[in-house]
Amino acid sequence: MTKKMSISTSKTSLVLFLCQIISALDVPLDLSQPPTITQQSPKDYIVDPRENIVIQCEAKGKPPPSFSWTRNGTHFDIDKDAQVTMKPNSGTLVINIMNGGKAEAYEGVYQCTARNERGAAISNNIVVRPSRSPLWTKEKLEPNHVREGDSLVLHCRPPVGLPPPIIFWMDNAFQRLPQSERVSQGLNGDLYFSNVQPEDTREDYICYARFNHTQTIQQKQPISVKVFSMDSLNDTIAANLSDTDIFGAKPVTERQPVLLTPTGSTSTKVELRGNVLLLECIAAGLPTPVIRWIKEGGELPANRTFFENFKKTLKIIDVSEADSGNYKCIARNALGSVHHVISVTVKAAPYWITAPRNLVLSPGEDGTLICRANGNPKPSISWLANGVPIAIAPEDPSRKVDGDTIIFSHVQERSSAVYQCNASNEYGYLLANAFVNVLAEPPRILTPANKLYQVIADSPALLDCAYFGSPKPEIEWFKGVKGSILRGNEYVFHDNGTLEIPVAQKNNAGTYTCVARNELGKIQNEVQLEIKDPTMIIKQPEYKVIQRYGQVSFECIIKHDSTLLPTVTWLKDNDELPDDERFLVGKDNLTIMNVTDKDDGTYTCIVNTTLDSVSASAVLTVVARPNPPFDLELTGQLERSIDLSWLPGDENNSPITSFVIEFEDALHEPGVWRYQTEVPGSQTTAQLKLSPYVNYAFRVIAVNRIGRSQPSEPSEQYLTKSASPDENPANVQGIGSEPDNLVITWEPLKGFQSNGPGLQYKVSWRQKDVDDEWTSVIVANVSKYIVSGTPTFVPYEVKVQALNDLGYAPEPSEVIGHSGEDLPMVAPGNVQVHVINSTLAKVHWDPVPLKSVRGHLQGYKVYYWKVQSLSRRSRRHVEKKILTFRGNKTFGMLPGLEPYSSYKLNVRVVNGKGEGPASPDKVFKTPEGVPSSPSFLKITNPTLDSLTLEWGSPTHPNGVLTSYTLKFQPINNTHELGPLVEIRIPANESSLILKNLNYSTRYKFYFNAQTSVGSGSQITEEAVTIMDEAGILRPAVGAGKGYSEILFATSPVMHTVRPTFYKVQPLYPRIRNITTAAAETYANISWEYEGPDHANFYVEYGVAGSKEDWKKEIVNGSRSFFVLKGLTPGTAYKVRVGAEGLSGFRSSEDVFETGPAMASRQVDIATQGWFIGLMCAVALLILILLIVCFIRRNKGGKYPVKEKEDAHADPEIQPMKEDDGTFGEYSDAEDHKPLKKGSRTPSDRTVKKEDSDDSLVDYGEGVNGQFNEDGSFIGQYSGKKEKEPAEGNESSEAPSPVNAMNSFV
Repeated sequence: MTKKMSISTSKTSLVLFLCQIISALDVPLDLSQPPTITQQSPKDYIVDPRENIVIQCEAKGKPPPSFSWTRNGTHFDIDKDAQVTMKPNSGTLVINIMNGGKAEAYEGVYQCTARNERGAAISNNIVVRPSRSPLWTKEKLEPNHVREGDSLVLHCRPPVGLPPPIIFWMDNAFQRLPQSERVSQGLNGDLYFSNVQPEDTREDYICYARFNHTQTIQQKQPISVKVFSMDSLNDTIAANLSDTDIFGAKPVTERQPVLLTPTGSTSTKVELRGNVLLLECIAAGLPTPVIRWIKEGGELPANRTFFENFKKTLKIIDVSEADSGNYKCIARNALGSVHHVISVTVKAAPYWITAPRNLVLSPGEDGTLICRANGNPKPSISWLANGVPIAIAPEDPSRKVDGDTIIFSHVQERSSAVYQCNASNEYGYLLANAFVNVLAEPPRILTPANKLYQVIADSPALLDCAYFGSPKPEIEWFKGVKGSILRGNEYVFHDNGTLEIPVAQKNNAGTYTCVARNELGKIQNEVQLEIKDPTMIIKQPEYKVIQRYGQVSFECIIKHDSTLLPTVTWLKDNDELPDDERFLVGKDNLTIMNVTDKDDGTYTCIVNTTLDSVSASAVLTVVARPNPPFDLELTGQLERSIDLSWLPGDENNSPITSFVIEFEDALHEPGVWRYQTEVPGSQTTAQLKLSPYVNYAFRVIAVNRIGRSQPSEPSEQYLTKSASPDENPANVQGIGSEPDNLVITWEPLKGFQSNGPGLQYKVSWRQKDVDDEWTSVIVANVSKYIVSGTPTFVPYEVKVQALNDLGYAPEPSEVIGHSGEDLPMVAPGNVQVHVINSTLAKVHWDPVPLKSVRGHLQGYKVYYWKVQSLSRRSRRHVEKKILTFRGNKTFGMLPGLEPYSSYKLNVRVVNGKGEGPASPDKVFKTPEGVPSSPSFLKITNPTLDSLTLEWGSPTHPNGVLTSYTLKFQPINNTHELGPLVEIRIPANESSLILKNLNYSTRYKFYFNAQTSVGSGSQITEEAVTIMDEAGILRPAVGAGKGYSEILFATSPVMHTVRPTFYKVQPLYPRIRNITTAAAETYANISWEYEGPDHANFYVEYGVAGSKEDWKKEIVNGSRSFFVLKGLTPGTAYKVRVGAEGLSGFRSSEDVFETGPAMASRQVDIATQGWFIGLMCAVALLILILLIVCFIRRNKGGKYPVKEKEDAHADPEIQPMKEDDGTFGEYSDAEDHKPLKKGSRTPSDRTVKKEDSDDSLVDYGEGVNGQFNEDGSFIGQYSGKKEKEPAEGNESSEAPSPVNAMNSFV
C-alpha cells in the first residue's frame, strides 16, 4: 500500500493573498493615523491569585497613542496605587500580587483607551476574576448497603470553583475506578450503578476535583459500598432491617430499565451557537440497559455527532440554530424500555455578519462604515465616536448615522476619528473599532522592487503589488518593460493589487510591471516570475514483507527542477526515524539492517524544496516465526485420553497454520520429545490418545509460513495406569544361521508400548506341515532367540507375543521361517553350448532338483575360460570368468569371446550358503573373425622415386590371414589428393618397395589385413620422396618421423604415378563401429575413429523415442571408450559419438537397453598359483641383484650396463639431428623430443598393451556383469587379461586409420 501526498503551492498563495488584503488596508506607520488596538486580554479573564495580574492593551497610531483605563466604569488612576504599573510605550497593566497584593482586591471590569490627536480606540470590557479552588465541606458519610442487582448513585457534589473543576473517581491507590455500561460517571460528577454486583463491594470510592487553573486537586472523603444478597445476610445486616424487610426480601430478579438521570419523561436544554451540546441519559435495570439516541423529525448531524460514556452521552460539536429540536434517549433491556425527550433550544450570542473596517478617504471623498451582526435574540446595534456614544459626541457635518451604517460625505481632515460599533443581546456583546482617516497622499508601492517569484508549473502564480494612496490608486499590470496592459480570462486582478495567473506555464515566466496612479501621482514597480518543474517521486517505496533479522530497503528516486535543491526526509509512522544505527539513509533509499518487530509500520519519504513538497509512503510488515504457545492446561483426564488446551503466542504478522503437539515419557525416555499429533492453526484444544504406563508431559509448537516457534513450556505431568500390552513385536523373522538351527528375531517394543512393568516375550515355534505342538519359551526384553537341533532348511511357523506383569498382548500372527541352509548337493546336468558368432555363445543346462539345493535358490553361475587361440596354438594362463544368472534360469549368454579360440565352461547352482558342485567341463570353439589392424607400418629408405614399406602382422589375427591390402595416393601442398591405387599382397610378406614414384611428393598409405571372414581395420602412414639436390638423399620418413635404418624389400613393386589432382577436405574423419555393453545403471560405449590425431571426443545420449535434448558427456583424453553412469534400469537409450571442433561431425546413432539381470566376474588374483609363483620369482631376482651389487661395490668395479649400451648403440634410438632431413614444417607437437625405438604410438590411435590394457570393467561399478531376461550380456568384465608372449596385445578392438593432414603447419 502506497500513499502519495502533495502540498500545493496554491494554498500557500491563498494565505499570502489574504495577508495582502489586510496589509492593503493598513496605513503606513509613517503617515498620520488614529489608534488601532492590536492586542488585549480576553473578555472573561480568570487569573491565578498567586501570581501577578497582567492586563494587556497594545495599540499603534501616528502620533503614538497614549493609554488610560477605567475600572468598573470609572477612571482608574494607576499612579495612586503602588501595586499597579503600566509598561512603557504600552497600555498593558501589571498588578503586583506577589509582593503583598491581594488578587481579590483587583477583581472588576477593566477597559483600556488608546488616544492620539486623530481619535481614540477602546478595548473590550475585561472582567478580571481570580480563580478559586475551595475545599470540600466536612460531612459524615454513611456506608452504603445495597442489595445485589439494585441501582446505586454515589454523589460527588464538588465545591463550586472558578473555573469549574474536572471530576474523576479513584481508589486509595490512586487508580481510576473501572467504568463500563453498568458503572459510569455522569456529567455532574456522580457515579451511577445501573445494578450493583458483589465485586462492587469496597470502602474506597473517592471523588476527586481537579482545578486546572491553580493546578490543585481536592479529595472527597472515601465512600463505602457493601453489596449483599439474601443468601449471605449476616446478623449485623439483619439487625439493621425490620422484620418486614427481611420477610419481604427476595432473591436477585431482573428489572426493566428506569432512568436515573434525567428524571421524568421530558426536560429542556439551552445551548449557545458554536458551543458543544452534551445530552445525558443514565438508566438502572437488570440486565444493564443499552442506550440509543434519535432526533425526532430529523437525523443526527453527520460528522458532528459523537457518543461518549458507553453511549450514555450524546455530543454534538459546533451547534447551530438548525440543531434545535427534540432528542430522545431510549434505554432498553430484555424486560422492556424507557425513554426521555430533551427539548433543545440553541440561542446565539451576537456574531458578525459585517464588521466595520478602517476607512481611508481623501478630502472631499464619500464613504460608509457598516456594522451588521446577528444573534438569538437579535442584537441591538449602538455606535460610539472616540469611545463616547455618538449621540453625545461632538458633531461632524460630514457624517450621518443610519442604524447599522454611518454615511460620510465630503469629508475633511477634521473628520478623522475612531468609531466603535457595539452589538449586544442577553448572551453577550461584540465591540469593534474602525477609524476614518482623511489623508491626501500620492501612490506608493509597498512591494519591494524587482522581487523574484518562483512558482511550480501548473500552479497558481500570485504577483504582489501592495500599494497605498489617497485617493485609492488604480492598478495596472504589464508584462515586460514595454509590454501592453494585461487583460483577459488568463489573468485575475485582485483589489489589493495582486495579479493572479491561475495556471502558470513556462511561457508565463518573465518580467511583470505594476503601475499605481491617482490624481496626486503615479509609480511603478517590476517583479520577476520564474516557472520551475515540479518535484516528482518517480520510484516510490513499495509495500514490503520481511522476516525478522533480515534487511529491507525502500527506494525513493526523485526528479526535480535543476535549480531547486531538494531535501529528502524519511518518517516512520509520521514521526522521525528512530535514532538507531541500523537505519541507513542513502541518496535514493532507506535501508534497515537487522529488522526487528518494532520496525513494523508506515515509512514515508518526504521531498521538500523551497516551492513544493511531495511524499510517498509504504508499509513494512515484519514477519517471524510465531511466539511459543503458553498456559497449557490438561483437562478431561481418562485412562486412554486427555484434553489439552493452550493459548497461542503472537503470530508475528504471519498467520499460524498449525500446532504440533509433542510428548515426553518421563518414565521410560526422560528428556526425549516425540511427535504426538498436529492440529489446524485455528484450533487451541486437542483430545490426545494415551498409552498405559506412561508419565506424560506435553508441549505445543506453533507453525506459520516462516517456520516453527520455540516449544512451549511443558504441561504438568500425567501418569496413566498400567495395562497388558496392546501390541506385539513387529518384523518377526525366522532365519537359520547354521544348518541345524533356527534364529528367531523381532523388533522389541518401545518403553511406552510396554503398557506396564515386567515386559517379556513369549517365543513360539513349530515345524510347518507337521502335526506338531507349539514349543514356547518366555524370554526377557531381548530381540533374538536361537532354536538348536533343527533339520536343514525346513519351514517353521514362528510367533512372538508380548506380556508384562498385568497380562498378555493379543494373540500374535504367525510368520513362516526356515532353518539354516547347507551347500547344494547336485550339479546342473545336460550342459549344452550354442556358438552364435565369433564373440558370443549361448549356454543351456537342466535345473537341479529343488530338494538338492538345501536352501533358497539364488541362481546359477557359469565359469568359462579360454584354453588357447587356434591361430597360434600357444597356451596362455587360464583366467576363469564367472557369470551369475539370478533365479531359476536354464540358459545364458556368454559375451566378449575371442574369435578363433577354444573355450571350456561348467555350471554350478547357488543358494544362500554358497555354490554346489560343478558340472563336467564343456569344450567349445569360436569361429574366425576379422583381424585387427597390422601391428605397425613403417616407410623407410626414401629415394627420388621409391619408398620402402615394412609392416607387422596383426596383434589379433582372429583367424588365418589370407592377404594384405595396400592403398596409397599422392598429396600436394594444398591438401589435394590424387587418385587412389590399390595393391593386394600375400599374407606371408612383411615388406614392399614402391618404385616409379614422383620425386619430392608426399604420399598417404592405407594398410589392412584380411581373413576369410573379411578385412580388418586399417593403419595409415604418410611419407615423402626426396628431392634431387646434388645427389644428397634425405633420411627416410615415416608419419613425419625420420629413420636411419635401411630395409630391403622382398617383393618389389613398380608403379608410376602421374596424378590428376582435385580439391578435397584435408581430413576424412569418421567414427564407426559403435558398440555398447549395458548394465542396470551404466553402459560401456566404444567406437573406432578415423581422422586427425588429438581429437577430443564426446558422447551424447538420451532416452530412445523421447523428444528431450541430447545429454552430452566429454571423454577424458583421446580414449575410444566411455562409461555412461546414472542410467535407469530397464530403459532403452540412444547414443552417438562426436568430435569437438569438427562441426556437424558425429557417428550414426546406436540403441541399447539397460536390464535387470546381473552378471559377475570374480577373479581373486591373490589366490592364483601363477601369481604366487611370479611374485616369488620377482623376489628371488631382486635378492640376487642386491647380492651382485653388494659384491661389485666391495670390489670397486663398475656396473657394465652403460658400456654395453654405448658399444651397441641402436641408431634408431638416437635423437634426430637438425640436418637429418626432417621437414620442420610438417612436424607435430612431439618433434622436439628424442624418439626411441618402440616408443612411438601408432598413428591409428591404438596403444601398446603395456600402455593401455583397459578392459570394460575398469570403468564399471562393480565386478558383476548383467544380462537381459534372455540371457544376453549387458555387463562388463571385472579383471584384466594376461598377455600371451606370442600374441602381444590381445585387444579385439580394431584400430582406425588416422588422417595426418592436420600435422601441416
